[in-house]
Amino acid sequence: MTGVRAPRPFPPPARFEPATNRGRLGAEEWDVVVVGGGITGCGVALEAVARGLRTALVEAGDLASGTSSRSSKLVHGGLRYLSQGDFGLVREALGERQRLLVNAPHLVRPLPFLVPLFGRDGVAARSVARGYSSALWLYDASGGVRIGHRHRRVGPADALAHQPSLRIDTLVASFLYWDAQADDARLTLAVARTAALRGAVVVTRAAVTGMVSRPGGRVGGVVLADGTEVRARAVVNAAGVWAGDVGSLPGAGPRDAAGLRPAKGVHLSVPADRLPCDWAAVLSVPGESRTVFVAPWDAQAAGAPGGVGRFTYVGTTDTDYEGDLAEPLCSAADRDGLLDAVNAWTGAGLTPADVTATWAGLRPLVAGEARARSADLSRRHRVEVAPSGLVSVTGGKLTTYRKMASDALDAVAGLLGGAPAGRRSATARLPLAGAAGWERVEPRGPLLADPALHRHLVGRHGTEATAVAALCGEDPGLAEPLVPGLPYLRAEAVWAARREMATTLDDVLSRRTRALLLDREATVSAAPEVAQLLAAELGWDDDRSGRELDALLAAVQRERRALGEVPPPARQPPGRPGRTGAAR
Repeated sequence: MTGVRAPRPFPPPARFEPATNRGRLGAEEWDVVVVGGGITGCGVALEAVARGLRTALVEAGDLASGTSSRSSKLVHGGLRYLSQGDFGLVREALGERQRLLVNAPHLVRPLPFLVPLFGRDGVAARSVARGYSSALWLYDASGGVRIGHRHRRVGPADALAHQPSLRIDTLVASFLYWDAQADDARLTLAVARTAALRGAVVVTRAAVTGMVSRPGGRVGGVVLADGTEVRARAVVNAAGVWAGDVGSLPGAGPRDAAGLRPAKGVHLSVPADRLPCDWAAVLSVPGESRTVFVAPWDAQAAGAPGGVGRFTYVGTTDTDYEGDLAEPLCSAADRDGLLDAVNAWTGAGLTPADVTATWAGLRPLVAGEARARSADLSRRHRVEVAPSGLVSVTGGKLTTYRKMASDALDAVAGLLGGAPAGRRSATARLPLAGAAGWERVEPRGPLLADPALHRHLVGRHGTEATAVAALCGEDPGLAEPLVPGLPYLRAEAVWAARREMATTLDDVLSRRTRALLLDREATVSAAPEVAQLLAAELGWDDDRSGRELDALLAAVQRERRALGEVPPPARQPPGRPGRTGAAR
């Protein structure tokens, strides 16, 4: 990209969370402590440390364990927001999309989107075609064209070449435009690691139960569940759908009356041979004023050994949610609604038996008009400073996390009074960990010499792909698949435990890899062996390994029950944990 300075390389990777980090939380005083390890919280931590502030981040669970690992995996401007008249949000999001394409090119990639037009007797309504044409011209003018492609109209033959299951009997014409795609959990991890490499302290499994109070009722830090007081000059609440809970903790001051309105978005994975595509598609939902999309899974996942591991995913719903914030689930009605929408315009004939996995995330939308549909609520973010000095950042979307973080730090600067917090955002041109030189990772060695494996590892780890591949030189067994039929290697689980702050079986199978989001049953079958692999790395005994398996299986059983599926028998007791790569 022209006008972008050459990125500065990062130092060699270090262990993400040294044992001293948790102790440092209470032993030192910080300029900023961030509550929440999703994409927004990690973005705030990176913005703070990039501005020269002593920064700590605490997360109750795992990094990206909430919405930031359960999104639609899209980095986009939001074409449908144009119909809501929110042109400013579209421009802002498209600007942030472009920054991510530059700052994290190993994780964020352009993706073509097809908008097929259907009609009766081979004729599409001219008003519909004009409407899409006008919207796409406006999208291009708002910044969409900066991706290097202008929208264009394509005929049925071109559309079928990339979405071959579209119904030819009613397909009339289509428009093509471009947005981008990313593995949301990997992106969140990269932001967190970049913050850590620059000096931030990042600690997971550290729930906040209260606020430290200074004289006059000002917030002066947070209190953790173990009683540790983390003292800081400013506290940023970036807890996503839990932001209201954090804002109501003892010492936080008056609660924001407007609050949040969580909206559930559900997605399905199906084998690509049942719904093949190399372009995404936007399909209207019959009888409703909304759309769903069909998208190929990340291109690197498609480049798996032996040509296996290809999936397509379908999403999303947009409905109000009032259940457990920690575990939104896909219901049978959610699944069937998405399948019906896809089957209406394709010849795929998908059934529930084709669905290999589901996931659901909660959008932390800022509450608006009570009668408005959740789909019509703004995706804009909001930064508020309570009388206690607690800074809360809510709303927003994956694409705009960096702008959200910058705005939150501007509010912090107002509290701290100038430099260094008063500096302008330092992250607009800051490459994320693994980005600098990623395109120059050489295809050397047995693994990286394989084009598919090179594409897979570099696309997930960037410049650190070489270090991941080197693990297989130490133990050839680590070059084997982590889950049969999926693209991830056993070496990636070991790397996750050593360098990526993974501490549980679910961390590895749900977020460091996306195995549970691609093929649930294959992942469950492989879980005992993965637990053995992690036991050797993390020092688990048989009891801990068993608890890890039980927790994973219990979560899977809840998914099955929500879908109306009959749960299979309970797990068998695991064997004694083996050495790395030993158990097959």
